[in-house]
Amino acid sequence: MRANRREFLLTLGAAASPLATRIVFAATGGAARLVVVILRGALDGLAAVPPYGDPHYASLRRELAIASPGVADGALRLDATFGLHPRLSFLHESFAAGQLIVFHAVATPYRERSHFDGQDVLENGTVRPHALASGWMNRALDALPRSAIASHRQLGVALGQNVPLLMRGPASVASWSPSRLAPLDEDTLQRLGDLYAGDPVLSRRLADALAADSVATEGMRATTTAPAVSGDPPPGAGSANTARTAGAARFNEIVAAAAGFLRDDAGPRVAVFDTTGWDTHANEGGAQGQLGARLGVLDEALRTLKDRLGPAWRNTAVLAATEFGRTAAVNGTRGTDHGTATAAFLLGGAVRGGRVIADWPGLSQRALYQQRDLAPTMDLRAVLKGLLRDHLGISARALSDTVFPQSASVRPLADLTRA
Repeated sequence: MRANRREFLLTLGAAASPLATRIVFAATGGAARLVVVILRGALDGLAAVPPYGDPHYASLRRELAIASPGVADGALRLDATFGLHPRLSFLHESFAAGQLIVFHAVATPYRERSHFDGQDVLENGTVRPHALASGWMNRALDALPRSAIASHRQLGVALGQNVPLLMRGPASVASWSPSRLAPLDEDTLQRLGDLYAGDPVLSRRLADALAADSVATEGMRATTTAPAVSGDPPPGAGSANTARTAGAARFNEIVAAAAGFLRDDAGPRVAVFDTTGWDTHANEGGAQGQLGARLGVLDEALRTLKDRLGPAWRNTAVLAATEFGRTAAVNGTRGTDHGTATAAFLLGGAVRGGRVIADWPGLSQRALYQQRDLAPTMDLRAVLKGLLRDHLGISARALSDTVFPQSASVRPLADLTRA
């Protein structure tokens, strides 16, 4: 599977609409790169970052509990309380290298349990769903000084089927999408170029599409199929195993294309992409199983991003966040239900890492939110505001008034990135 020009060209006539996207890139000033990964479906933070040192953890989690570090399939130690899921080996390496911060017991202001509304709040940057039709990342880009983006060919580019709410708004973004269709030959492209030559809008869109395709294809060059994940179903599982392996390969391919855009000195500097499948109501698994397999794919994709970015990695920060967490206790189908607080990750060469930031509430019955969920003690907007302020240079006033409206009481976390 490879990305190619045809999907661009088939959509050039729709001049009023951006190409469908799932991954969005936008340009900022300076060398800083920012990647935001939306984990759609509500990541189980107590599995991704098991608090093995909490005395109530093992009894709540039962068969889903991740063992303490030092034993087979045990957590990868972060400190005396927290570890990483054993499938997150790259994140663990990043932590040891001082390039990962783990946030725990973190949540958006949303306190219900609807995926759609939770994701809307995560992306719109307010305290309630559907409060705005634009996203906090787009509004942050619009708050950048014009001089900061003057050297870039375009403000942003999106990859995938739909521009996520996070990147909708006043700042202009273009789009690019990988395709399964066969590439067009050079003669056809030349004819299209001649056809559109007299139309300034269509000719510009064709030129932009071909330039984006060139960058993305270069980024994906030599991409290999993602390795089989031990938590996948056995070969006898048939189509389910094939679909999951293909999905992992496609995700790694998209991430490699993203790196191609971000490496371009005159190209985008901010990327947003999403990944789905984190809604583990049944047969979640512990160290092995469904969730472990997905965590392994995510971990490998983030390693790919680092490898493909090359020297640009040292100026990159990658934030991975989800709409809400999952219940502290296991349900009747060996999974977990919609919860509240969860974990988030910030990694990259620009990150002042090697830390877990958490005001840990504990997992006793009395400490649980509504007697079922990990209680939230950190507002995700504090993380986002600190990151946008220190890494991209967004002003404190813009952050509180425009990017995250009515958030003056939420203080940005300091020192998340290196000077």
